[in-house]
Amino acid sequence: MLTLTVRRLERDGLLSRTVHPTVPPQVEYELTPLGHSLTHLVRAMADWSYDHHDAIVTARRSWDEAHPGSDIR
Repeated sequence: MLTLTVRRLERDGLLSRTVHPTVPPQVEYELTPLGHSLTHLVRAMADWSYDHHDAIVTARRSWDEAHPGSDIR
């Protein structure tokens, strides 16, 4: 799953991938300029998540209590 996600990010132009000819092969990933242009948005989402952590935990507990047989976690 991780490999597929990384390949999709590479395909979208957000990551660059460099394979070094070593044994075992070493692969290096780096954000492209397009990828770097998203960092402020990712930071904003992380900040929002941190600011709303308590509300999210409360909502999850409430949902879990209302759906005791669910395997969503």
